[in-house]
This record gives sequence, C-alpha cells and structure tokens, in this order.
Amino acid sequence: MSPVFQHGDLRLYLLLLLDEAPRHGYDLIQALTDRTGGTYTPSAGTIYPRLAKLEEEGLVTKTVDGRKTIYEITGAGRAEVNARRDDIDKIESGLADSVRLIADGVRSSVQDAMRSLNADLAAAAQSMRATAQPAPPRVDARAEAREQLHRADAALTNFRSRVRTDLRTQVARGGKIDTEAITAFIDAMDEAARALTAALQNPRRD
Repeated sequence: MSPVFQHGDLRLYLLLLLDEAPRHGYDLIQALTDRTGGTYTPSAGTIYPRLAKLEEEGLVTKTVDGRKTIYEITGAGRAEVNARRDDIDKIESGLADSVRLIADGVRSSVQDAMRSLNADLAAAAQSMRATAQPAPPRVDARAEAREQLHRADAALTNFRSRVRTDLRTQVARGGKIDTEAITAFIDAMDEAARALTAALQNPRRD
C-alpha cells in the first residue's frame, strides 16, 4: 500500500468519501487517485474487501443499480467520521504533502531540461554568429550555416525526447503534471526562442 495511508487510514478515508456522497467502487478508486495527486491508485482487490468489512461493521450499506453496486454510509459510519475529524485532518495533510512532492519532482525535471536546452541553444547561437563573419577563402559559409542548423535541430530533438520521456513516465506512474511548472516551462522556451532570434538577427562582431 502507498505510504500515504498508514494502517487503518484507508478504511477511514473510504468512510469520508462515502460521507460526501454515495459511490460505486470505481468512483472510489478514481476519487482516491485524484485526492492523492496520482500518487496512489488502489486496485479493486484493495477497495472491495475493505468495503465488505465496513458493511459487516454496519458502517456502510450497498444497493445494486444495474451493473453497479452503490455504497452509502450509515448513521454509525457518519458518527465515526465526525468522531475522528482530527485523524482525517492528519490524513489529508499527508495527501497534500504527497501532491507537493510530486509537483516539485516534475518542476525540477523541467528546470533541468530547460538548463540543458539553454546551453545547447547558446552554443548553437555562438556557432551561427561565427559563420556570419566574412568567410576565409574557399570556405562555403552557407554549408557551414547548414551544419550549425543541423546541430541546433539535433539539440532540439534531443530536448523534446527528454521532456516527452519525463512526462510520459510521470503519466504512466499515475502522477499529475503541475500546471504552474508547465506554464513556466513554456514561457522559458518562448524566451529562449526570442533570445536566439535576436542573436541571429544582430550577430556580434568580434
């Protein structure tokens, strides 16, 4: 089980979710995934035995609606939720910490990728500025410029691959992507592109 939930925490949190509204099993699984920022997605084999135990204890009831089994909290279940509000607050604080950790991880990955991109773009811009100088005799400046363009394109391809791999890995693990980190990433890419364009349009004369 995810370290987000200590012994007995998942049982209590299921009661909290059912206190909010009646739910079927998949809905509970999805709610847990959302509340943990994707750090924990329980299996049906984890959820349904606990629901059965809660039913045995008289804390929830179930009704069949077509193909779905809907679980609803009882008065006894609601009383336990109200009596254990302090414990619930601690659980939710732990969930918030987990979401922050995963967001920090994505942000760090994006920042590392941007540093690498900026270094690659700076090197490409420096090489392109050099090709803008009068070429020595019998040197094809356009061929040199094309070579530098290939270098820049290769650097961008490598960058895209790294970012795509990081993001796909994050999604595959069930993790959410921090919107603020992605927005900062896009802004940084736009700024790097503008800086490169300015450098190419106004080559430095050494």
